[in-house]
Amino acid sequence: MLGPVILAASRSDKMRRLISAAPVTKPVVDRFIPGETVDQVVPIIRELTGKGLEVTMDVVGEDITTPEQATAARDAYLDLIERLKQLDLGTKAEMSIKLSMFGQALEGGHELALANVRPVVEAAAAIGTTVTLDAEDHTTLDSMFAIHEELRKDFPQTGCVIQAYLFRTEADARRLAESGSRVRLVKGAYKEPAEVAYQQKAETDKAYVRILKILMEGEGYPMIGSHDPRLISIAQELARKAGRKLDEYEFQMLYGIRSDEHLRLAAEGHRMRVYTAYGTDWYGYFMRRLAEKPANLLFFARSILTKG
Repeated sequence: MLGPVILAASRSDKMRRLISAAPVTKPVVDRFIPGETVDQVVPIIRELTGKGLEVTMDVVGEDITTPEQATAARDAYLDLIERLKQLDLGTKAEMSIKLSMFGQALEGGHELALANVRPVVEAAAAIGTTVTLDAEDHTTLDSMFAIHEELRKDFPQTGCVIQAYLFRTEADARRLAESGSRVRLVKGAYKEPAEVAYQQKAETDKAYVRILKILMEGEGYPMIGSHDPRLISIAQELARKAGRKLDEYEFQMLYGIRSDEHLRLAAEGHRMRVYTAYGTDWYGYFMRRLAEKPANLLFFARSILTKG
């Protein structure tokens, strides 16, 4: 029940100022966001890939208000790609992008976001890696899927994210699976109305399994975005029944959550990718991590009480 409250707080400037100013916040945020600059996260990328893990990098920030900010977001990813080029990791280090950060919500936003994201996808392909377009709230998805389809004409490895709690997602999954797309399936972390999304965890979990079955039996490349042990086991069984080899799908989990499980799956031969965010505009990302899982909120509260 706290999830919707925390999601509302993620949009509150007052709560942003309060939480950002709290002395205990930074060490807790560091658990989920290991740095604010490329220089700070490069050692993390080296550490994770050195352990047999893979990464998808997210430069955090969503609520931009000017075309100049969208251009700055594009340039931040281009800077990241320059550093990844030096590491020569190929697809072991890809990127995740929120189109809102590239101007999607501004006037003429669809065309602006496409124009900004294309050079990032081109630069990623030039160093042997790719980009995944993150899903945001349901009002943005038609634009995101259209941009994804357009990018795949020249860069077919461009991926996208679908969210199990939305009613539309089973149909989206069938279309994407038939087209051979890379698809990350997550439960969903935005506050959505009952008209478009399941409101109960049990319903979302059932939908997740139905959608994952569609992806595993399709022509694309499924990416299982979950920390849930039960869903991970189900994913392994669905992959086995679909005759998929270990390199024909992958698991993805957030940096700082279930790190031992990251290593266990990698040791078993699975592709295990760690979603690693960095940047100065961390507040919205951090609050959604708290909303997604009560254990994260308890971790934050325990830290505050310990410091207090």
